[in-house]
Amino acid sequence: MGLRTLMPAAVFAALLVPGAVSGQSPAPSGPVSFMVFGDPAEIEAYRTLVASFEAANPAVDVELIEVPSQGDYRQRLGQDLAAGTPADIVLINYRNQAAFSAKGQLSPLSDRLRASELLSETDFFEEAFDGFLWRGEIMCIPQNQSSLVVYLNTDLFAAAGVPLPQAGWTWDDFLATAQALTLDLDGDGVTDQYGLGTEASVMRLAPFIWQNDGEIVNNPLEPSRLGVDSANAREAFQWFVDLQAVHGVVPDAVAEEAEDSESRFLNGRTAMFLQSRRIVPSVREVAFAWDVAALPERKQKADVLHADGYCLPAASTNPDAAWALIEYANAPEGQAVIARTGRTVPSNVAVANSDAFLDPTQAPASSQVWLDAIPTIHRFPLIAMWPDIEEIANEEIERAFYGTVPVDEAIREMIDRTAPFFAGAEG
Repeated sequence: MGLRTLMPAAVFAALLVPGAVSGQSPAPSGPVSFMVFGDPAEIEAYRTLVASFEAANPAVDVELIEVPSQGDYRQRLGQDLAAGTPADIVLINYRNQAAFSAKGQLSPLSDRLRASELLSETDFFEEAFDGFLWRGEIMCIPQNQSSLVVYLNTDLFAAAGVPLPQAGWTWDDFLATAQALTLDLDGDGVTDQYGLGTEASVMRLAPFIWQNDGEIVNNPLEPSRLGVDSANAREAFQWFVDLQAVHGVVPDAVAEEAEDSESRFLNGRTAMFLQSRRIVPSVREVAFAWDVAALPERKQKADVLHADGYCLPAASTNPDAAWALIEYANAPEGQAVIARTGRTVPSNVAVANSDAFLDPTQAPASSQVWLDAIPTIHRFPLIAMWPDIEEIANEEIERAFYGTVPVDEAIREMIDRTAPFFAGAEG
């Protein structure tokens, strides 16, 4: 896997001129609904995008449907698509698109993309683009291509006299750093500052399994079961669980329930946090100094794909105007609008390599880390039952992570409980 051909700089610069991507024939018109999710900083990014689009396309009136919680968004999205009453444009993660595509609830976009004068497949990183394929059709246009990174509260590093991570740091370095930054500041026997925050999920565990030459599924091209019972996968699973269950550098279940790891990091009480690009708008509002670093390494470099796509539901009431917004959002001008907010690693190669993303005046200083990770990105299989498989896997990972069951039992349960979904999978 590699980067697609870069757009010539002159073309990119021209497309960043406000209104340069408007003027389609016939001009789009009418009302369009667009449903998104996110915290206040993320929602503000979409408001900026919509305002920019409406300025370039005054005949279109966009209703932005704002859902704060990602969980509430997924529930509403599923209900709306099943009922045939979805918004005209929706955001869907690549891990979920196959479930909707298999039911015929999304309109394929291949023909529209081929006919587009604004977009081409070669504009995008193939790793993100390929995550939205279904039976040879492109189902959504990728908005972003993030990976997992380590957010760093550099003030806490400095206060503890701990050096910042260097390129090529190892699992051992990572653990030692987290231990040095896990502190009882007032001597009462209770941890006040954690070295690391993370959710216990397959999205967080997977890159470490891949780094250790393991696999999440038995065959990435034609999966028929989870593959986390191999020796390499099990070793990585145990290492990940031990961060909390043995070393205590991550909050336990009680502490996590009291204040989740993301809030704890934003509030300045966690030194490192595993997350994608999504939270950058929120972190830009904190009072402490911060940056990002690449994941630590083991036998090989590996990271996990985070990508959302703009999708056109089959039941859209204004598909032409909806496509116009999808085009705008993914052409350089539109992707640059969202990139400047910090929300995304642009899937459009030219925008990702521009100051819209790599602005040296905006934190984090090390945004290049996300681009450097692209050749190492892995993704989950595109099968219709993957959301159900992932939900079960998350339950078992969480049980092991918080010490309820040993890793071997969690692995057995993951494989046994997900087996029926692989048997009925369609890819």
